[in-house]
Amino acid sequence: MKNFYLKYALGAGLAFFASCAEMDPLDYQVEKPLSIEMQEELNSLETLKTYVSDPSFKLGAGTSIGSYNDKGGVFMLTNTNFHEATAGYGMKHGAVVGADGELNLTAVTEFIENTEAEGISVYGHTLMWHANQNAEFLNSTIAPIVIPATGGPDWDVMGSNDFETDEASNYTKPNENSIFSFTADGEGAEATGRALMVTNDQVQTNDYDSQLFFTFSEPTAVGDVYRLTMQIKADDPATVPTQAQTTPGNYKYFDFFGQLNFTTDWTSVNVEITINENTAGCNTIAFNLGATATTYYFDAIEVARLNESGGGGPDWEALVNKTFEPDDDTSNYQSNGPNAVFSFTAEGTGFENQGRALKITNDAVRDEDFNSQLFVVFPKTTEVGLKYRLEMDIRADDPATIPTQAHTTPGGYKHYDFFGGINATTEWKHIDVQTTIGEATSGCTAIAFNLGSTATSYYVDNLKVSWFNEEAGGETIIEKTPEEKRDTLSFHLNEWISGIMEVSKSNTHAWDVVNEPMDDGKPYELKTAVGRSEIAPDEFFWQDYLGKDYGVLAFKLAETYGNADDVLFINDYNLEYNLDKCKGIIAYAEYIEDNGGRVDGIGTQMHINIDSDKAKITEMFELLAATGKMIKISELDIGVGVKTSEATEELYMEQAAMYQFVLQEYFSIIPKEQQYGVTIWSPTDSPENSSWRAGEPIGLWTQGLSRKPAYKGVVEGLSAQN
Repeated sequence: MKNFYLKYALGAGLAFFASCAEMDPLDYQVEKPLSIEMQEELNSLETLKTYVSDPSFKLGAGTSIGSYNDKGGVFMLTNTNFHEATAGYGMKHGAVVGADGELNLTAVTEFIENTEAEGISVYGHTLMWHANQNAEFLNSTIAPIVIPATGGPDWDVMGSNDFETDEASNYTKPNENSIFSFTADGEGAEATGRALMVTNDQVQTNDYDSQLFFTFSEPTAVGDVYRLTMQIKADDPATVPTQAQTTPGNYKYFDFFGQLNFTTDWTSVNVEITINENTAGCNTIAFNLGATATTYYFDAIEVARLNESGGGGPDWEALVNKTFEPDDDTSNYQSNGPNAVFSFTAEGTGFENQGRALKITNDAVRDEDFNSQLFVVFPKTTEVGLKYRLEMDIRADDPATIPTQAHTTPGGYKHYDFFGGINATTEWKHIDVQTTIGEATSGCTAIAFNLGSTATSYYVDNLKVSWFNEEAGGETIIEKTPEEKRDTLSFHLNEWISGIMEVSKSNTHAWDVVNEPMDDGKPYELKTAVGRSEIAPDEFFWQDYLGKDYGVLAFKLAETYGNADDVLFINDYNLEYNLDKCKGIIAYAEYIEDNGGRVDGIGTQMHINIDSDKAKITEMFELLAATGKMIKISELDIGVGVKTSEATEELYMEQAAMYQFVLQEYFSIIPKEQQYGVTIWSPTDSPENSSWRAGEPIGLWTQGLSRKPAYKGVVEGLSAQN
């Protein structure tokens, strides 16, 4: 743009020569440079808004609230050339909503007052968007409730085995040099139960040629404190090193819990260590048994990790915990009669092919579903406000829905709904449902499962009933339900929209209510955070919590808190590039209106380039015109394909032509009664440090506020008003 600045040297020189009477007039003429002629022509044009013939048409400018409120060059440029100002960031959620949810509206209020004093209206931008949000605050409102422990640190068990059953998922051996067996019952530590016997029948070349591996649930991390407790003895005294391994057989470090001394009498082991780089990332202890030919005895092995926040806080306390194994008593459950016949499955056919399960057969469809019932009785009577939880694994020979009733005692019916309906399928399914006791379900000690609607056999395993004990256990995390999240966010959306609109309504009569809702890859669907590998710190997708009706809610709130004559827009980008996206936003606007929202207009941003497809631009305007709604070019700027430092006169002329084309097509295709206006998103070229199209010559003015050919392109485009 250096050739477009005004030059005064030629004029000053001519004035000097004219003042010298003794000098003869020059006998030749100097041709004025083309760049100066062009700049003089641009400077001779009137201010932009004087070329708008329709008083209802809004020629707008994008601006920074801070720059406008400073009353400097941006303030003067906007007031002189435009009817309407759009705040680029200052009226968005992220700029206004604080960490505590309070709205800081000082700058917005000043902006409204300053524009009103200058006769410039404000276009509100934007009420609901996924970006430029105070996402940290919004996420905090729907975060899980964390109830800290009150009793100080505690040990979380990572792995244990008392060897009373053949369950061997957390211990193994590398080879046949370690022979596993068990003591007789009553020969374990303290002469109770049984113990694991590991025989190494000869001295091995290396002590690690005979090993016992014991695994635990989570890999170690640097700084964690771990504890190993166990009971040990051997037929002969022996010293056993412990190795740290990432998985069984994958050695990492020679010393984990130190060396253990086995004697011929049972000895208690209690070793605490702090994990360092050498032992981090491990979940296996290797006991090296090969240095001594003997039989080793292990009992009550437990690996635990210190939990600094554990112990003493609220937790779920089990009232019923039934596995239906042979040694499990039957005091907590019963049938209501011969219509519900109890038996047990074979061993190994319970949930996950473990143990056995309770089988309840209802052999005919009953007149009422409660004519065949399973009662589960628990010892703590329900009280209003307490939380109860039902967990179970269930399947059936035929799909069935099982209502759950609240009973004071088995058969003492109180309420038809306790834990909702349980859906049983032909595959095992885990059920975990919570309820807060109300008046209808208080005073109860039994759940009745109504089985009579389907003639089939039901299978139940691992049935557990708990209550939430505010004074027991460790740190508790309570996730909010989708309904709770929806209610919470709806409240905060109401606070935001009512607050921003109330301080703005005196000079704001049009709003960008829902901004950029449509997905780029699936242009008929809403954007979502689901499936994204990265979410920006200021991104919050309201639609993921409020659903498709998030736009309906936003438009209803805007209509409630704004002025009666406000023009309410839905707005998106790339509508001229992706015509399916244009059709998608039109369809979404129709959906919002079908569900009670009022959508007055559609905004098309049009961040385009000099080589953008003109045929698509035309088709976009045709699609928008057909809606019958007000149409606004909401954020027009045009790039030339290079940075400002590389731009040429030819590129600037093409830019001017594209500005002219866009406006002419708008006025030619959009009916006059639907022409809301056009906002020039970046009146000046973008600085190198800008967050928007940095260093690009997209404006009508240079950064030094000299007019560019694009200015004339807009003037000529405005002349096409119909």
